[in-house]
Amino acid sequence: MRVAILILIFPLLSAIPNEPAFADPFPDETVAVALNRNLEMVSVKGGCYKMGSDGAQSAQDEKPVHEVCVKDFFIGTYLVTQGQWISVMGKNPSAHMNCGEACPVENISWNDTQEFLRRLNERTKKLYRLPTEAEWEYAARSGGKDEKWSGTSNEKELGDYAWYLNNAKYVSHPVGKKKPNGLGLYDMTGNVWEWVSDWYADDYYAKSPKDDPQGPANGRTRVLRGGYWGDTGVFARVTRRISLTPDVRAPGYGFRVALSPT
Repeated sequence: MRVAILILIFPLLSAIPNEPAFADPFPDETVAVALNRNLEMVSVKGGCYKMGSDGAQSAQDEKPVHEVCVKDFFIGTYLVTQGQWISVMGKNPSAHMNCGEACPVENISWNDTQEFLRRLNERTKKLYRLPTEAEWEYAARSGGKDEKWSGTSNEKELGDYAWYLNNAKYVSHPVGKKKPNGLGLYDMTGNVWEWVSDWYADDYYAKSPKDDPQGPANGRTRVLRGGYWGDTGVFARVTRRISLTPDVRAPGYGFRVALSPT
């Protein structure tokens, strides 16, 4: 079931002009005048599913397939955009800022997402966070379905759901222009990689708890999911995992927010 959550700090995506998203020197004033704007989130009903993949194309860190159960949660309908980032942080780090305010913010590190969330939570008095890896995959697979990409398992349909190597022309694109998956979520395959909350361990799936896994207790790198505009279909599959140190930035790295029910 989809539920639109109004967050006054964010721009309404449909109303954003396709103009470069330059730095805003007065982010607090931006927030003050944006009282008629919002961010949409989807309410995801928790459940159990088979996380990971043991297919011929799967990497070792996608194995073994294991049952995971997640609780109810909210997740952003869209990737966090450049305009939304500016409204909180006051400047635009994106390499592709000429793409426009409705394009995903990118060129950000995991550490950068934490500062964004800190400021956002301070202003909204809520507890926004990154999704866990288990929540992300459950949501990307339309509620834990057996999908190879978010919304489909048919590679002939992939271009209808994702910006990837075959159609993206090596740049990011405005969010929400492709088909959503079965939960109404956009761009969970392709466009930009998405930081999630978990530390990374290549053998974590073998020892992951069944209920609401949070990832390893510590580590050296953090997890990204979903692929980006430079990936082939094989590498954009929904179960693929990569990891980077939390201070690394690049044009293909973005995120979306999550929220636990109150």
